Amino acid sequence: MAGRGRRIVLWRHGQTAWNLERRFQGTTDIELTEEGLEQARRSARLLAALKPDSIIASDLKRAVDTAAELAAVTGLEVTRYEGLRETYAGVWQGLTHEEIVERHGEEYAAWKRGEPVRRGGGELETEVADRAAPVVERNADKLPDGGVLVVVSHGGTIRTTIGRLLGLEPGSWESLGGLTNCCWSVLGEGARGWRLLEHNAGTLPQPVLGDDV
Repeated sequence: MAGRGRRIVLWRHGQTAWNLERRFQGTTDIELTEEGLEQARRSARLLAALKPDSIIASDLKRAVDTAAELAAVTGLEVTRYEGLRETYAGVWQGLTHEEIVERHGEEYAAWKRGEPVRRGGGELETEVADRAAPVVERNADKLPDGGVLVVVSHGGTIRTTIGRLLGLEPGSWESLGGLTNCCWSVLGEGARGWRLLEHNAGTLPQPVLGDDV
């Protein structure tokens, strides 16, 4: 890495109706609730204090609309990337946590054990990291020394991206835990690469609701 002291803030989108219903959203394009928009506004005011240099986001509406709140207070533009979308989870998408456990119990249990599983016939977690982490790295490389990149994405995608950037084995990514809506994790640049400085920061406190079923 050329510069030192750069930071990456990985910010999960605000609340959606499917979060409240504990439905697996995946790549389904669900909008924020009014509470989700308010969460984004509150969090944006806090994140603006970090003086970000750049904002990138998943192109799904829940991430775009969350990112827009930070753009409004910083004056920065948001660049959207399909590669930052949530994990595609096939037939799991739209199902509640209970329905997934009932209909796909063995697959769910294998995933929770850390085995590579195509949930619902969708993407492997490593495939999500393959598409998302390079987007983050390319944009981080553009930062000045001491610069801050804000990445607005989704719970599963953020976890796999953190795992990849930290060099963790995929089977251990689950140990990072989920992110509450509109909370964030911070990676800082050290002499030997990225390290985790904060995880699930900004908790209001509220339970984690969403695709980390």
